[in-house]
Amino acid sequence: MSIVPDRESLIQVGHVHTAYGIKGWVWVMSRTHPIANIFNYGPWYLDRGGVLSPVEILASRPQAKGLVAQLDICPDRNAADTLVGAAIWVPKSALPVLDEDEYYWSELIDMLVVTEQDDVLGRVHAMMETGANDVIIVRACEGSMDDQERLLPWLPGRVVRFVDRNQRRIRVDWDPTF
Repeated sequence: MSIVPDRESLIQVGHVHTAYGIKGWVWVMSRTHPIANIFNYGPWYLDRGGVLSPVEILASRPQAKGLVAQLDICPDRNAADTLVGAAIWVPKSALPVLDEDEYYWSELIDMLVVTEQDDVLGRVHAMMETGANDVIIVRACEGSMDDQERLLPWLPGRVVRFVDRNQRRIRVDWDPTF
């Protein structure tokens, strides 16, 4: 039995989308860029209902515009169906080291977003790629100035003024009435 590392040492890189075929393969939704890089990071741990368990990738390949994989715990379609929605986590140490001003989206999730006047807008719920620039989806939280959900452009130096990894805060130049 493999020891599962502390969740703080892991990062989510994707999830199991659905079963593929009858031989236990699964469609994999990747949060990596390019998407096939998800297979370069490991070992994988699947989060099913808050419980992490190690899995081994037996085979993987691009399929149409996505990715499929065969995992050691999936001998057939029925087993693959039980993994739908499972989050895929890998050790943070498996990923490339980023420059000080670069961030993995998953590390931004749940960070507190505050204006330069210290008004709390909420917490980062998700990130979205739009083509022109990435967008931060901020949802209200306890202590927020209102109950609004906001979409803020990820424009470092202009809108995003400072990201404090230690305090888990993002300071933004943003008019809350916008």
